[in-house]
Amino acid sequence: MEIAVAKDAIIVVDAQNDFFPGGALEVTGGETIVPVINSLLPRFQYQVFTRDWHPPGHATFEDPPQFHDYSWPHHAVQRTEGAAYHPDLNVPDSALHILKGTHPSWESYSGFTAEELDLALWLRNRGVRRTFITGLATDYCVKNTALDACEAGFQVVVVQDAVRGVAPETTSSALQEVQEAGAVLVPSSEIM
Repeated sequence: MEIAVAKDAIIVVDAQNDFFPGGALEVTGGETIVPVINSLLPRFQYQVFTRDWHPPGHATFEDPPQFHDYSWPHHAVQRTEGAAYHPDLNVPDSALHILKGTHPSWESYSGFTAEELDLALWLRNRGVRRTFITGLATDYCVKNTALDACEAGFQVVVVQDAVRGVAPETTSSALQEVQEAGAVLVPSSEIM
């Protein structure tokens, strides 16, 4: 079964240097999603890129980190190389950029909870009914973005080979949770 993308939106979640191998919060194998995302981007009328954009000294930074909510290493700090998009990612000039985690006291795991823009409203105003979720990491920001998209009433497709998670067990659990919320999982080969 192939899924046509007409007036749909692709959301690229946190494809930033700090989440790829060698970064502060690297996702093993994360680099494999970049060519898949690049192949999908031209098929969509609307392209949304979310990005962690933490101020220095963000409340979630801890030394040493415990690698759970509110205990992360310094990552995706505003205007640093770690916060930049992966160098091989094709970012269209027309793309919408969502900065999240900008408040020094709290975290934002979803592109739909960014402080600067109501993403659900932005999508609705353009007639978007379906979102295709890609990016990093499946078990955190991808999951939360997909869940919020479902809650906002969008049809949600998670592109299986365009997401990667931190750990197999939390990734599997995250994918099950988004499916239970109404999202569907498809490989990129089924998207035309």
